[in-house]
Amino acid sequence: MSEEAAEEGTSQTQSTLSPSQVKFQSQSQPGSGSSSGPTSASQSSSGSGTLSSVDTIPVTLPSVPEEPEPEPQPWGRLLPMAQGFRSHDCIADEYLFGRDSKCSYVFGEAEERGSQYFRTYSKRHFRIFREDSHVFLEDLSNNGTFVDGLLVGKDKKLPLVNNAVLSLAEQRNRECVLQRLCGEVRLAFERSTCNKFAVKVINKKNFQSEGTATRNAETEIKILQRIDHPCLIKTKDFYQTEDSYFIVLEMMEGGELFNKVKSQQQLKESVAKLYFYQMLCAVHYLHSNGIIHRDLKPENILLSSSEDVCLIKVTDFNQSRILEEAALMRTLCGTPSYLAPE
Repeated sequence: MSEEAAEEGTSQTQSTLSPSQVKFQSQSQPGSGSSSGPTSASQSSSGSGTLSSVDTIPVTLPSVPEEPEPEPQPWGRLLPMAQGFRSHDCIADEYLFGRDSKCSYVFGEAEERGSQYFRTYSKRHFRIFREDSHVFLEDLSNNGTFVDGLLVGKDKKLPLVNNAVLSLAEQRNRECVLQRLCGEVRLAFERSTCNKFAVKVINKKNFQSEGTATRNAETEIKILQRIDHPCLIKTKDFYQTEDSYFIVLEMMEGGELFNKVKSQQQLKESVAKLYFYQMLCAVHYLHSNGIIHRDLKPENILLSSSEDVCLIKVTDFNQSRILEEAALMRTLCGTPSYLAPE
């Protein structure tokens, strides 16, 4: 009963809600000379005006769509740094990893089974769990679980920090993809898409003069932004700090041509012709646009996959120059072991 109705003593109102209508029932108090609300066809014969019943008035309510519950957001994400693994979002407070089918993350994909390390994965290898705002990894395997190159140890746990690198059964860290004189190439993931990228880090302190580093880096960036060819590496973004340059490039899963030749000792003639044809197409495109690479070698040829028949891309334009009219290049550069005898 509302406060106003109690003070006036005139009426008492009740309401019942249903999905499709609202039903009101109103009764006037004795001694009241009048009544508010709708008058029914049935009244007492005393003429007191007291209502004996009230019609039910259906009222259609507009349907209000229910707002969907927001999807839970992950508090952590695992991203694969090697082939044979898949990404995994952490939403629950605990996850178990291993070959057992009851594990939250099962090592049982076709690529994982084909790995030479698959037999070293335990049925219950490790678990990741969250306590309040802290995340831990517990090693459950005799074969070992490594965090940033450190062995955790069976039945022991370590806190996980952002960008920690996990390894199974062997100590390895593939975060650094390549190490070069002018810098290094590191593996990176785009947060919004989880896509892989290669980030070339050029340390300015590695050069005797900052002017040389700046000139080479700026020339490389200018060339990468200008070129557009299937057999040339593509750039996504560029950043600069006080100490380093960061060039974000597409990731080539097959690695360097040098490593492929070294592991196989020799290539089939048809495969060599395919690679060489693609290199010629890339060089022809560069020369047509006034760009001289000046450091072509197997280490600067990247493969799109580990298969023999694949796309190749020329990379590393740190020694490259943009040929201007009436300009002659007199600098001796490149890799000495690949220079022509003359």
